[in-house]
This record gives sequence, C-alpha cells and structure tokens, in this order.
Amino acid sequence: MRIAHFFQGRDKFIPLIDVLFRLIKYLSIQPAGGLVRHMTSRFDAAVGLIDEANAQDPNRVETADGARPAELVYAMRMSAALARVYPQAGEELRLAVRAQHLQRWMMPRTRFSPDRKGYLAWRNAAKAEHAERAGDILSRAGYGANQIACVQALIRKQGIKRDADAQALEDVACLVFLEHYFSAFAAKHDDEKLIGILRKTWVKMSETGRQAAMKLPMDARSQALVAQALA
Repeated sequence: MRIAHFFQGRDKFIPLIDVLFRLIKYLSIQPAGGLVRHMTSRFDAAVGLIDEANAQDPNRVETADGARPAELVYAMRMSAALARVYPQAGEELRLAVRAQHLQRWMMPRTRFSPDRKGYLAWRNAAKAEHAERAGDILSRAGYGANQIACVQALIRKQGIKRDADAQALEDVACLVFLEHYFSAFAAKHDDEKLIGILRKTWVKMSETGRQAAMKLPMDARSQALVAQALA
C-alpha cells in the first residue's frame, strides 16, 4: 500500500525523472571518456617536456640508434624497466621514474668534496633539484598540487621500504644500473669494492626487484661478481 501511495501522482515528475536519467547517462559516459583523454594528453605532455629537458644533455652514450643524450637514454631505460617489472604502475610513479635524473648534468658531482660525505650531500642536493624541476614541468602540463607533491616525494625517494611506489622506483633504478651501467662501472674498480656495492644494491631492492635482477643479461665478470656478492 505504501509503495502504491508513493507512486500516486508520479506523472507530475516524469519530466524531472527524464532529466535525471539523461544527466546520469551523460555523467557515466561523457566525463569518463573526457577524463581519460585529459589524463592521457596531460601525461604525454609531461613526458614530452621531461624528454625535451633531458635531450639538452651535452653528454652522449652509444645506443643501437647511435649517440644520444645520456639522461634522455637513462630516462627511457627507466620507463622500459618499470613497464617490464611493474606493468601496473600508476601515473605518478611512471612520471617519477621518467624524471628521476631530470637534467642531472646540471648538478655535477665535482661541486662537492670527493669523500663519502660529499657524495651523500651531492645525492641529496640532486634529488631535491630533480624534484623541483619535475614539479615545474608537471605544473605546466596541467597537474595539480597533490599529484605534483606525490611525484616529488617519489623522486626524493621518501618512504623506501615503507611505500610500495617508492620501493618500486628504487627497484627500477637498481635494475637499470645493473643492466646498463654496472659493466662499465666495474671496469674501473676492484672486485672487493664491487662486491660490497652489489650487496648494498641487493639490500635496497624488494623481492620483486631481486627476482628481476637475476634474469638480467650480464657479462661473465658481472655474473661472477653477483654470485660472490650473494654467496
């Protein structure tokens, strides 16, 4: 009886109901597509600006496509490793990975003392600088304050071992180092130092990162050093 009573006189409300249904249909279809397009174009714009900035690197590395700007190549390698190991990564993590070494050549190691204290000071100064530059680019691309702050915190590596995204970024950085840069680095140092570095690198990584590291292609010496480090 109460239901029947509720629908008495419903004809008066048909126009309003029709409007509501049209509004619901619009909200459920149009903004979703528009939001996806906005997010995609915004992300692509940010990556384009990051790559444009890194393309200014005067240092070059050899690739299959010839000599290319070192930090641009590094950023692309970082993105490729992230996609391979963490294909479910969110937008903020993907941006942080791409911008992790944003224009690093502008903060040269030689500005700081050659000892470990100087090294740590350089690392912290570089992370702060990268985060600031990334924030400027993301703002220009249309990102809001909360997303920018999230990306900046990841670039500064805040929350490693506590935050999943921060740990994923650290994993990716370690994997890129091992795959693309360790062999050349190893040629300049003795085995004892390298084994110590590999052990520290292993500690930094999560189990996911370690499993991915074991599958990396490495030359014979690097494989032997890794084996000794993990023994």
